[in-house]
Amino acid sequence: MKYVQRTVLLALMLWVITACHRPIAVHSLLDQVVQSGQLRVGTTGDYQPYSHLLPDGRYEGIDIELAKDLAHSLGVKLVIVPTSWPTLMADLKAKKYDIGMSGISKKLSRQAQGLFSRAYTVSGKTPIARCEDQDKFNSLADINRKEIKVIVNPGGTNEVFARQHITEAQLILHPENTTIFEAIIAGEADVMITDEEEVLLQSAKSAVLCPCMPGKTFNQFEKAYLLPRDLIWKAYVDEWLQQRQLEGKVDAIFQTFLGKTSD
Repeated sequence: MKYVQRTVLLALMLWVITACHRPIAVHSLLDQVVQSGQLRVGTTGDYQPYSHLLPDGRYEGIDIELAKDLAHSLGVKLVIVPTSWPTLMADLKAKKYDIGMSGISKKLSRQAQGLFSRAYTVSGKTPIARCEDQDKFNSLADINRKEIKVIVNPGGTNEVFARQHITEAQLILHPENTTIFEAIIAGEADVMITDEEEVLLQSAKSAVLCPCMPGKTFNQFEKAYLLPRDLIWKAYVDEWLQQRQLEGKVDAIFQTFLGKTSD
C-alpha cells in the first residue's frame, strides 16, 4: 500500500514539474490581425500631410498610404478607426486600434503607455503666421509677448510645447485642427507653432500664410507609429517599415504629399 502511495505521489510530482515547464502558446497581436483579416488603424484625420479626412468620408495622407501598404503586406483589409489627440492614448489602452498612424511624435509619456515603431521621419516645432506678420515671429521671445495671440489645437504635442514655452502671450485652444489655419487668416490669432511639415504644407496651400522661420525649428523629435505593448507585433512593423524605407517607398510618399523626402 505504501509502495502504491509513493508511486502515485511520485507520478503527481513529475506531472507538476512537466506542466510547469510546458511551453505556453503565445498569441501576439500579429496573429490576431492575420486571423481577423483586418488591420485597425487609429488616425485623427485632422493632421495634413499625414492624415486628412475628406468631405466624402475618405482619408488621405502619408500615413494613410503607408497604412494601406502595411495591410497589404499582411494580406488583410484596412479598417480606419477615428481617434483624436485628446483620446489617442485612452483609445490605445482600450484596444480600439492595432496601430496609431497619424504623424504621431515620439514622447516619453506615450512610450510609458505603449510602444513606438522605428522612426520614419524627424520633425520640429516652428511658427506660421499671416505673411504680413512673417518677420515678427522669428524667435520664442518674439512670440511670447502679452499682446500676441498664440493658437493651438488641444491634446497633442503642440499644446504641450505651447504650455511649456508660452507663458506671457495669450494662448487660444482651438478644438478643430481642420479649421485652425482659417482662424489665423481671419485674424482670430496671430501665430501658431506646429510641426514643420504642417507649416510647409499649409503655407504652400495658402497665399496668406507663411513660415516665420523657413528651414529652422525650435526643437527636433522623431515621428513613429504607436503600438500596444506587444514585442512580436512591434518587430513585424519595424521590419516592414525598414524594408519600405530601404526600397525608397517612404520617401516617394513624402514627395507626393509634401514635395520633400522624409529625411
